[in-house]
Amino acid sequence: MSLCELKLDAADEAAMLALGKRIAEISGGVGVIYLHGDLGAGKTTLSRGILRGLGHTGAVKSPTFTLVEPYEIGEVRAFHFDLYRLVDPEELEFLGIRDYFEEAALCLVEWPQRGVGVLPKPDLDITISPQAGGRSLLLQGHGTRGESWCRALSGKK
Repeated sequence: MSLCELKLDAADEAAMLALGKRIAEISGGVGVIYLHGDLGAGKTTLSRGILRGLGHTGAVKSPTFTLVEPYEIGEVRAFHFDLYRLVDPEELEFLGIRDYFEEAALCLVEWPQRGVGVLPKPDLDITISPQAGGRSLLLQGHGTRGESWCRALSGKK
């Protein structure tokens, strides 16, 4: 069960990118974030906002075919995973997935349900759903880190 749950709305791409920037600032570039939603929901857009919020200036694309895209942003290491094409969670073991999560890094995981049993627990689950006038986001913070992120995003201390 989540310790913290927060619902937010994003009217457009700019709002998604701005939310990503806030998440980047709050996370400090360390943690595990799961991104849920149908194709086209905005998972990669939010990831782009997070990575740009950490200082990345280049392109951010979904690593659908490579499964993971690493980013070196100054002292911050970030890994963007897209598990959409994953057939079996055990494939992640061959990728050396545990090594990515053992580092002091930020890991963004799209389609985490495809890695059940292999992936570590997230600090933050974000479910993105289309709605009239934009997107609805449900954020669920887990553990001390995720709960503090949720509180910070909600404006509560």
